[in-house]
Amino acid sequence: MKKLVALVTIFLIVLPFNEASYLEYGEALSKCIMFFEGQRSGYLPADQRMGWRGNSGLGDGWTVNADLTGGYYDAGDNVKFNFPMAFTTTMLSWSVIEFGEFMPPQELKNALVAIKWSTDYLLKSVSQLPNRIFVQVGDPVADHNCWERPEDMDTVRTVYTVEAPNPASDVAGETAAALAAASIAFRSADPGYAETLLRTSTKAFEYADNYRGAYSDNSNIRQGVCPYYCDFDGYQDELLWGAAWLRRASQDDSYLSYLQNNEKPLGADDISNEFGWDNKHAGLNVLVSKEVLESGTYSLQSYKSSADSFLCTIIPESSSSHIEYSPGGLIYKPGGSNLQHATSISLLLLVYANLLERSSQTVNCGNLVVGPAKLRSIAKRQTDYILGENPKGMSYMVGYSDLYPQRIHHRGSSLPSIKDHPQPIGCKDGSPYFNSSSSNPNVLVGAVVGGPGEDDMFDDDRGKYQQSEPTTYINAPFVGVLAYFAAKPTIS
Repeated sequence: MKKLVALVTIFLIVLPFNEASYLEYGEALSKCIMFFEGQRSGYLPADQRMGWRGNSGLGDGWTVNADLTGGYYDAGDNVKFNFPMAFTTTMLSWSVIEFGEFMPPQELKNALVAIKWSTDYLLKSVSQLPNRIFVQVGDPVADHNCWERPEDMDTVRTVYTVEAPNPASDVAGETAAALAAASIAFRSADPGYAETLLRTSTKAFEYADNYRGAYSDNSNIRQGVCPYYCDFDGYQDELLWGAAWLRRASQDDSYLSYLQNNEKPLGADDISNEFGWDNKHAGLNVLVSKEVLESGTYSLQSYKSSADSFLCTIIPESSSSHIEYSPGGLIYKPGGSNLQHATSISLLLLVYANLLERSSQTVNCGNLVVGPAKLRSIAKRQTDYILGENPKGMSYMVGYSDLYPQRIHHRGSSLPSIKDHPQPIGCKDGSPYFNSSSSNPNVLVGAVVGGPGEDDMFDDDRGKYQQSEPTTYINAPFVGVLAYFAAKPTIS
């Protein structure tokens, strides 16, 4: 580990943090937002920019007499998993809330459109509360057995439903967080829609809190969501996360009391060095720290202490560092889709840096004191790595720079467009395209792939989905990160 830290330190000396980058952050931001158009399900609008896509999933929900059209496919498949979709929505909204002021007006509009594509669907998924929520559309086993365009899919579109008193605290809690966060993002642009989002968020949270438990513990649900998006880390963090976003959106003191009273019972002091669709603890602590630093709510001080501890684990020079870095300087955690950690942690670093700066605070990491500039420098290093400043000299954002992945693990991108090949391509008829060494015919502009491994190596091979598959929850936090650096490319 010491050797790895030394290599990182050497690499950072070669690429100083405080120099202005040649990277086009504004271009990357535009493309990062455009990516979501390639993931759309449902009827596509006339202004759809990803022109090789077509309508899909138009019958979603008919088996349960509900309209469940719309929303996003989570990655390179054709399933709508609500758990990661809701997290994606929360991250897109947080990006706009914190850094929307830095976005050009058109990109802010595009970001809100991307959020609304998801929130419109999420509103449908909880439209039968207080007793029923829909948590997924599409049988992943059948879907993953095929390689076909979303426009052609003929696999079963099973609707996975949770009815009271069966629990779904994770999905309902994250949905509450997503709708509450989105209500803040839309407050100026569309106050009426913002009010609808907030009102519905409270209902989703009530279900999450009243029927506590993980949705993947339900035998009727488990077969459809596992092993893809099981709740591996417990449902407690989503309850606190949902309450924290409702507190921020509504300023209702009942949610403040909830955060205070449930801190210990729901494990708010759990220290985690990751943040993503399944584990919200680090994001929760950063979010609640705003209440402490800006409002002086010292009864929540333990959340800030946990946020400080998390941030110290990110600092390579800190005595409490627990995050691994690749030799090239990339945050690395075992498992697939590694760049989800780099983008989500970078967003937290930038959000916390702003909080510290506004309150003239620093973080004591034992053997060193860390200020906003250090947090921003680590986020910038991750950003620059993703965009091409890495040992392979490759951008891991599709369509950005001259060298980027050409064979991503994505059905729609890898198969001929329905516009060019209107005849259906059946379930197994897509296999030759999957096995081909040719570049994908359709460029999924802005898609950030899973990325390289701990040795900075990357195989541009659609068969290696851990590295070559993009996901919505990799891109979503990156929107805020890129918005910040597009406005402030030099660390200060």
